[in-house]
Amino acid sequence: MKVGVIGGGAWGTALAQVAAQGGETLLWAREPEVVESIAQRRENSLFLPGLALSEQLRPTADLADLAACDLWLVVTPAQHMRAVLEAAPRCAAALLLCSKGIEERSGQLLHRVARDSCPSAQVMVLSGPTFAHEVAAGLPTALTLAAEDEGDAEIVRRRLARPEFRIYLSDDVAGAEVGGAVKNVLAIACGVVEGRGLGQNARAALIARGFAEMTRFGLAHGARLETLAGLSGLGDLVLTCSSTSSRNFSLGKGLGQGRPAAELMADRRTVAEGAFTAPVLRRLAEDQGIDMPIVAAVDDLLAGRVGVDAVLERLLSRPLRGERA
Repeated sequence: MKVGVIGGGAWGTALAQVAAQGGETLLWAREPEVVESIAQRRENSLFLPGLALSEQLRPTADLADLAACDLWLVVTPAQHMRAVLEAAPRCAAALLLCSKGIEERSGQLLHRVARDSCPSAQVMVLSGPTFAHEVAAGLPTALTLAAEDEGDAEIVRRRLARPEFRIYLSDDVAGAEVGGAVKNVLAIACGVVEGRGLGQNARAALIARGFAEMTRFGLAHGARLETLAGLSGLGDLVLTCSSTSSRNFSLGKGLGQGRPAAELMADRRTVAEGAFTAPVLRRLAEDQGIDMPIVAAVDDLLAGRVGVDAVLERLLSRPLRGERA
C-alpha cells in the first residue's frame, strides 16, 4: 500500500516519518521551502527542525503526484480540508483523517466534509494523544483508528502500526472526531488557568468538567461513551490540557496572562484549531440545547466580548448542581 500524506506541518511530517518505515511515502506540502528543505537536507526546518527524515520520505509540491497512492493521510488544517481535497485531481481509495476540528462554515465534523469532497473514498479517522515532535522522534504513543469497515481499518493498521506507534481499532468514527475537536477548545481554557496562576486543583477540575461537556456533545452526535473515555477523547484531553507543547494550551496561557487573542493568533506560524472550533462548537451546542459553559466562555474570551476575570467570575458563580448534570 503506497501512502501519501497531505500537509507538511509538524504533525504531517511526523506521520510521514512513521509511514516511511513501511515503504516509500509521499509528503505533499503547500510551502515550497518545506519541499526544498526535505529534498535537499532531509529535514523540515520550518516545522520540525533538527529531525533527520527517512530516505523513504519523498516531498512534493504537486497534489497530482499523490494520485498513485492507495491511502492518503489528510493532515491539513481543518478549515482548509474541503478546499484541498476538492483541488486534488483524484481522491485516493482510502482517506485517513488526522486533523482535528469542525468545519466552521458548515458545522460538519471532518469525516462528513471528506465524504462530501470525495464521495467514493473510504473515510477513516486517526486520533489520540500525540505531540508531533515525540512521534517523529520514535517515542511511544497510542491512537484510535476509527472506521466503519473493520477489514479496511485492519489493512491500514498493518501498514502504519509500529511497536512505538500503537493503533487500536474502533467503528465509532463520530466519537473519535468529537473528542479531537472538543479537547482543543478545552485546552485553551486550561491554558487560561495556567496563565492566570489558578493552580493545579483548578486545572484538574476544569479537565473533569470539560470532559462532561465533551460527553454531552458527543452522545448527542452519535458517539459512544467508551470512545470518549478512551484515547481519542479523555486521553487526548489530558495531554493537550497539560503542556505548553500544545498550541491550544499555549494560546490559552497567553490569554490568561492578559495578551489579546488577535496578537496571539497573529504571532503563530502553526494553527491553534481550538480558536476556530470554539465559535462553531458553541453555536451547535446552543442550537441543540447542549450545556457547554466552558466552551461558551472560551468563545467569548477569544472574541473579546469579555475579559478573563469576567469569564472566571461567570463560571465560578454558576449554580451548584449534581455532578452528573
